[in-house]
Amino acid sequence: MLDTFREVHTPEGVALRLPAAGPVPRALAWLIDLGIRFGVLGASSALLGVLGKAGIGVYLILVFVMLWLYPVVFEAMFDGQTPGKRAMELRVVSADGAPVGWLASFVRNLLRTVDALPLGYGFGLAASLWDPFGRRLGDMVAGTLVVHAPRLRVASTPPVAGMHAPAHPLRPEEQLAVIAFAERAAQLTPERQEELADIAEPATGARGELGVMRLLGISNWLLGR
Repeated sequence: MLDTFREVHTPEGVALRLPAAGPVPRALAWLIDLGIRFGVLGASSALLGVLGKAGIGVYLILVFVMLWLYPVVFEAMFDGQTPGKRAMELRVVSADGAPVGWLASFVRNLLRTVDALPLGYGFGLAASLWDPFGRRLGDMVAGTLVVHAPRLRVASTPPVAGMHAPAHPLRPEEQLAVIAFAERAAQLTPERQEELADIAEPATGARGELGVMRLLGISNWLLGR
């Protein structure tokens, strides 16, 4: 299933595009969390086993915590991310893009018992393949959505290549495109830089490597560098 965008509008009239996650990355995140849970329970059983009946009681409480409270606590307190979702760069949010709350997280995780039927999350997989935003039954009832949430990366600053005024006035969207090119230039191959710079030939009056340098210069001119 291809990942799609869900567009929602805030009360302020701002349109948000939420990149909904499909079943594959969600399944991988679930497997990571499952490994963590079983790892904790396995290590705890060896340590608590020496305590006899008291240790068994503590272990049963720990089983309840890991099976039921683990996802709820992480999602509600850590910005919608369990360790598995963080590793896969996923996040649970409300359907309107707001942070997920305790009640919504509890409902979506409680309904895992339904999604897991009849075997191997059969209902949940069928629902996520049918729903255009990859939601399982628990998400539909709780009003939540799992989205891609890439880690924030420090944006690179445009390289200093002198200043160059454009050949003609640029529209606001053209100015943004020029600045975005300069910010990403260091991540592109020289061939890709020249390919993109050739598109802006009307503004730079040049092609190839000279066009790239002039486009960077226009970015510096726009930013007052």
